[in-house]
Amino acid sequence: MATGIRDKVAILGMGCSRFGERWDMGAEELMVEAFLECLEDAGIEKDKIEAAWLGSAMIFVNVGLSALPLPMALRLPNIPVTRVENFCATGTEAFRGACYAVASGAVDIALALGVEKLKDTGYGGLPNMGSNAGPSRFLQMPNITAPGSFAQLASAYRAKYKINRDDLKKALAHVSWKSHKNGALNPKAHLRKEISIEQIMASPIIADPLGLFDCCGVSDGSACAIVTTPQIAKDLGKKDIISVKALQLALSNGYEAQYNEWQGDHFVTTDICSGRAYKEAGIREPREEVSMMEVHDCFSITELVTMEDLHISPRGGAIKDVMDGFYDREGGLPCQVDGGLKCFGHPIGASGIRMLYEMYLQLLGRAGKRQLKDPKFGLTHNLGGFPFMNVCSIAIIGKYGA
Repeated sequence: MATGIRDKVAILGMGCSRFGERWDMGAEELMVEAFLECLEDAGIEKDKIEAAWLGSAMIFVNVGLSALPLPMALRLPNIPVTRVENFCATGTEAFRGACYAVASGAVDIALALGVEKLKDTGYGGLPNMGSNAGPSRFLQMPNITAPGSFAQLASAYRAKYKINRDDLKKALAHVSWKSHKNGALNPKAHLRKEISIEQIMASPIIADPLGLFDCCGVSDGSACAIVTTPQIAKDLGKKDIISVKALQLALSNGYEAQYNEWQGDHFVTTDICSGRAYKEAGIREPREEVSMMEVHDCFSITELVTMEDLHISPRGGAIKDVMDGFYDREGGLPCQVDGGLKCFGHPIGASGIRMLYEMYLQLLGRAGKRQLKDPKFGLTHNLGGFPFMNVCSIAIIGKYGA
């Protein structure tokens, strides 16, 4: 009988490039920047890596269709390398492949790396995925935009729980204010300037009720992880071992878009995926047991609604928790300690591993000015696609044996 992945895989090392407008580098150089930090942290030679996974979402404007850019850029020793893509969960998908390879016993040491180079594409936001070759995959939805669909999520949430528009706007502003405050402490973040609630509230509307500061931008960046078994980590001299407690993935099956029960106010996949992840990790009371989170704040409303789908805030209660400061860095369950997608940045293929990077640093006490006191479990959440059709990936990591 399957028992899950809990404590079967240890993170041997992690690395992350600086995120931002990296005009000085291509995707390959960003991979190298993250990999060199990761390899030094792992304390091994790269010929010990037996398999690798490359995550990159924008296939026509980035590294191409194959996995070859990874082994060529890093000069890996002719090992199997697999390229994966799963919308904004692409980075975590690469991590999942590496972890499952180790947990299965197929390899002893594996690499997961995510990268995206978006600022050179000529687009202000995400590029048309069919811009460089072949038809767009979104031609069947020509009137859908990301801000528009997530603005509909906000409207549905407000309608279901009968929330005053100004109250929702204030809560969304607090979400973004918190991320900017945290991002200002992060030397690798794309946006490092604190802004006021008043600035956020007065910003131009992008898709009502979402203003400019409710939307994350796009960035260049790369992040990676080297994973192994806890025993091998011990044999290599690692004293503080960070292990994977849970790794779950849930995809829409058509229910949201094709049936009438869903009211458009939350993410069905996150609701389901979080339950599976807590069961795998042995967590019964996530509000009390989870120490910190990095969630997919592509828009401020996404973060707010996700708190309820993660079963941290009660249904309709996330606004109160947000306004009470429960998710602030000094609050009961800090979220987006590194600035999140909003301020650290969102190079799609790298984002999931970047989230894990911050949880890893926090658990090892290496987060500098952002450091939290004695964290036990860190949760990461990716959401790719739209509210009515998406991919959800959740990972939970913590100290081995905890």
